[in-house]
Amino acid sequence: MNPVTQDRSRRFARLPDRARKAISGSGPPTAPLALRAQPSRVDAGTARSALGLALRIGESMMAVGASAADVTATVLRVAAGYGLTDCQVDITFTSLTISYDPDDVPPIMLMRIVRPRGLDYTRLQGITDLAAELKTAGLGLEEAHRQLDDVLSAPHPYRRPIHALGWSGVAACVAVLLGGGWLVALVAAVTTAAIELTIRALDRRGLPMFFQQVAGAAVATGAAVLLVVGEVEVRTSLVVAAGIVVLLAGLSFVGAAEDAISGFPVTAAARAFEVLTLTTGIVVGIAAVLDLAQRAEVPLRVLDPGTSTVPSVVALVDAGAMAASWALASHARPVAIAVATVAGALAWTTSSVAAASGAGEAVASAAAAVVVGFCGETLTDRLRIPPLLVAVCGIVPLLPGLAIYRGLFAVVVEGDVGSGVNALVGAAAIGLALAAGVVLGRYLGRPLGGRRDRFDRRVRRHATSAH
Repeated sequence: MNPVTQDRSRRFARLPDRARKAISGSGPPTAPLALRAQPSRVDAGTARSALGLALRIGESMMAVGASAADVTATVLRVAAGYGLTDCQVDITFTSLTISYDPDDVPPIMLMRIVRPRGLDYTRLQGITDLAAELKTAGLGLEEAHRQLDDVLSAPHPYRRPIHALGWSGVAACVAVLLGGGWLVALVAAVTTAAIELTIRALDRRGLPMFFQQVAGAAVATGAAVLLVVGEVEVRTSLVVAAGIVVLLAGLSFVGAAEDAISGFPVTAAARAFEVLTLTTGIVVGIAAVLDLAQRAEVPLRVLDPGTSTVPSVVALVDAGAMAASWALASHARPVAIAVATVAGALAWTTSSVAAASGAGEAVASAAAAVVVGFCGETLTDRLRIPPLLVAVCGIVPLLPGLAIYRGLFAVVVEGDVGSGVNALVGAAAIGLALAAGVVLGRYLGRPLGGRRDRFDRRVRRHATSAH
């Protein structure tokens, strides 16, 4: 074989090696797995007390409505503040577990069962403020435990009658926003007060939440039936719709969507299933009373929203008042109520502008939710207000209470299953659009909000990490 042929053969033989080098990775894994733990820098007693503090803070945040991502980031931040940097946090819908496994001492694992208490924005802000102060002020463990006790045992900012006025205010504003007059608003407020008293009484007796929702929806629909029987000239459909909005607003649409997007599928699935179950309770309560009314030949009817218009200025003020009422019912401080008022008005304005531009109702609702979610994430850290407050209060005026009632009325009373199902599907689409829009807005606003640190980035990476 001549030299030219030999040289050509050698070059062809090296081609597989060159191709392998061209496509092979040269760096370490993007997300290293199972790194070796570091030696402990604190003694066992201090480690246990610090883990207990972090666990109590996380449990308290979950109980008052915080998302799984926010809870996890805060727990890791608190533990690291006392030298525990190799912690693992696991969250389900009803429990929170934290473990510390250094290289040179036996591991420690603590768990707490979480019992939801409902939205409490003042207590949530107090907890997050304390978690931030642990790092900046260098609080000792005993002092931190004591301050957390003070936050959790502090009385609500308002007396119970004032708190109850918030729910009635939400219902009255819904009635006005849907085209009802002062009499409809008054009846809706009184009906919602009865719903709130009923649910509270059933809760004290330990009745499951599903049946509380059934009872609340039955009270709202039963009040409408009584108004028709008494021949009171009131748009009964608006009374029922107002009650539905109050019941729907307490469900964790936003929390379920955020947990799903943030990489917490177990918690998201549990939250979503709870929302579905409790919404089914509302459906059962309304359908049962409507069926009884139909059998008794009570002439119920549903107002066509197209025949009722509200002046733009009145609708704007009413949306802000509705958000403020919801914030009051959720134990928000006066400054937070003022911010919630602006959020409600902003959401309504955005939705109206989007609808006037030709967007559908679900798309307009999503656009409004993105705006309030973005504003909440960028501004509330500076105002010391939970971003969740702005998000939830902003979307309350857009919840599809009347659409749900129209769908159920069409199925149960009019026997028009197709039209009823279409209305219910449309209502579900609006609810999902609101939740997804809020989550997207919060993610877009987070880089500008000054709240991102290495713990927050570590948690959020669950949503975007390669598998």
